[in-house]
Amino acid sequence: MAETLLSILLVTSSAKGSTVVYRWPPFPESCSRLSRPKPAAGGLELDNPWRAANFSDIPNDPANKPQSQETLQDDASDYEWKRPTTIRDRSISFSRSAALPSSGRSSPSKDLAPYEHEDLEESPLTDEYNCLFNYSSQFLAGMLCPHRSLCHQKFELVIDDLAFIGHPVCVEADGAWRFKPEKRKPGSRGRGSRNSDSGRMDEERSETSTNGDLAPPPQTQSSWLDTFHFVLVLDLPDQSSSASGNIARYFDVIYDQIAFTVTAVLFQEQVISNFVEVECDALGSLKDEYVAKGKPFADYVTHAQRVSSIAPAMKTLYEAIKSSTMAYITIHDLPLELQLPPYLDHLLHSEDEYELNFIDRHEDEEEARVWGRDLSFGWRLPALAPWKSLLLLDGEALDPYLNLRGPHVRPEERTLAEGLIKFLETASVTLSLADMASLLDWDLESQVYPTVRWLVHHRRAKVVDIVHSGLKTIFTLAPKFETPLSKLSVDFKLEFPQPSIPSLPLLLSTISASSSKQSDNHFFATVVRSRELIPLYHDVVLWMLKRDLLHTLHLHIRVIATSELKLRVRQAHERKVDKVSGNDPRGRKGRSRRTIEEEIAEEHPNDGKRATAGVPWLSLSPKSARTYSRRLPSEDSGRSRMSEASGSLIPEDGEDRFYEVSEESGEENVGWGSVDDTLCPGMISDPGTATPLERKWLTAMSDGKDEYIARRFEQINRYFDGKRTDDEILFRAEISRKQLREVLHHYEEYLQTFLHPS
Repeated sequence: MAETLLSILLVTSSAKGSTVVYRWPPFPESCSRLSRPKPAAGGLELDNPWRAANFSDIPNDPANKPQSQETLQDDASDYEWKRPTTIRDRSISFSRSAALPSSGRSSPSKDLAPYEHEDLEESPLTDEYNCLFNYSSQFLAGMLCPHRSLCHQKFELVIDDLAFIGHPVCVEADGAWRFKPEKRKPGSRGRGSRNSDSGRMDEERSETSTNGDLAPPPQTQSSWLDTFHFVLVLDLPDQSSSASGNIARYFDVIYDQIAFTVTAVLFQEQVISNFVEVECDALGSLKDEYVAKGKPFADYVTHAQRVSSIAPAMKTLYEAIKSSTMAYITIHDLPLELQLPPYLDHLLHSEDEYELNFIDRHEDEEEARVWGRDLSFGWRLPALAPWKSLLLLDGEALDPYLNLRGPHVRPEERTLAEGLIKFLETASVTLSLADMASLLDWDLESQVYPTVRWLVHHRRAKVVDIVHSGLKTIFTLAPKFETPLSKLSVDFKLEFPQPSIPSLPLLLSTISASSSKQSDNHFFATVVRSRELIPLYHDVVLWMLKRDLLHTLHLHIRVIATSELKLRVRQAHERKVDKVSGNDPRGRKGRSRRTIEEEIAEEHPNDGKRATAGVPWLSLSPKSARTYSRRLPSEDSGRSRMSEASGSLIPEDGEDRFYEVSEESGEENVGWGSVDDTLCPGMISDPGTATPLERKWLTAMSDGKDEYIARRFEQINRYFDGKRTDDEILFRAEISRKQLREVLHHYEEYLQTFLHPS
């Protein structure tokens, strides 16, 4: 949003006309645009229009020489696109009523004597008050205060390179400001349902009664104010640089989060106490006074910050949006916290450039459902899961006790505040959300998650991975730091001046080097190395996590079916088939299957050794693994050898029908595949949905293992798909980390483990 927001306007209309009552910043300017590509600053790379205009066949013609840098800078204005209203014909005089701004009120204007003998259209002071984005402020105000039929709904207007977003509201036909009940149309869908947004505002405070027993809704009789409009002015994103279809979504988020929310509060206060009209009276009188005295517009804007609550709120909101922070504003003693999604601007750029990762685009829609509508777009939040943790952030103090000190605190408010206090006292990065729910005796879905969403939405906390209480967590550095390292180093030294804590660059270097180690690469072993320093380094880790300097590495696990395992399973199956069918287990040629295995091993000694080793093969990269698989016997050679050695197993037509389990064997059809499958190790991509043959491989992995180890492996191998983290496996399988390590040790030859951020 910092890229596109140009200004915030408060526009009103009355019987006298429309006017821009207040704006911030005082002198907004739109970004420059180029009508054609601009050459480099050095002046050596000239564009085609310049070449065509200065072409000459004479080699020594001075026209062929590149222009100097100064000349190109003088002509730079030719490359910029200018709005048609930028260049104004000064010979066209404004009328006196158009040249001098009006407050828009019905009261008469102040004495304008200082301007009686002045050429009004040549006055720079007049431009300061009356000119906005090179348009007349009254011209813009007239367009931004639409007809009554267009009020109480989303307003979106695009003029040249400017976009105006707001929600205009107006007085009723009888001159009273009141809430209106929402008019719902059953079954209405599509974009037309957007008009019901006004009903959301009216519904918040409306009180309707069918029997007349309840009091009528509050209303205020207006003296002059007909319409007011809180408008956000945006620099219309360049269509060529934005993703197709994202502009509308971009505008919708700005409207929902800022324009509609602020207008709802202003409308409520106008209905209840005529607040907006009183504020506009004060601002209009002050503006007329400064115009009459010939004072600069900047002085009026500064003075308005002291006499109005709307003016400072507009300034604070603008600065917060431009800095992508939370805006804490107060309107008529009502505190508001407003913000836009921190990654909203990235919607205007290509995904390859910013690697968008919005939750609503994930394959798993459950995450978007858990985070909710407000946090499902433009936030880049991690999964809200029971095995995650919560890190409380620094910032403005969150004092839930304030809700308990009021003279008229409702019971439900007191209960919510007390619950929030208990949650904040319990929250720790060493505890998972499931642990917090257990300690608080809360329901995870209905109590813990809503609290986490509220804290994250108000930037009081962030969801992180669990940090081991003894700091035995493996960290890696973030690929990009949002704050320069020089500033981070100064802040880190001020926060941790202890001599036992190294400088931030040295600490980052140690963490980076530790990630390449094969063992003992966790934070305690590589950085802390002393139990006495754990509390101090715990604060160091929190400081770095709050600034997104660290990412937690998690253990991911995959299951590998080795060649030895596949061959063993196939041989066991063949023996069972021979036993059921009564065939000679030695085959037609009189050679046993053991002889077949020995002959293959003698012909390919290296491949056989590597295939049965298990663990060494796991260390291969994907590219090396493919190279290794190509070294194995080809399908034709493997099939011909097996056919020659055991003709009773493979028919002469080459079809592998015999490996289809017969009904007499009592087994299901598992689809054994070709003989080459026995010689090629393979990965079981998803053990949870394994095929019948893969289930046989998984069962065979437990041959010779203790019964309790085999049962545990059967219980948890469904999570060994390479996608689940160790924290998720521990939570879902309900086992300890020690029990997981025990399984990994006993099944080491069949498992591939690697570290990766979650």
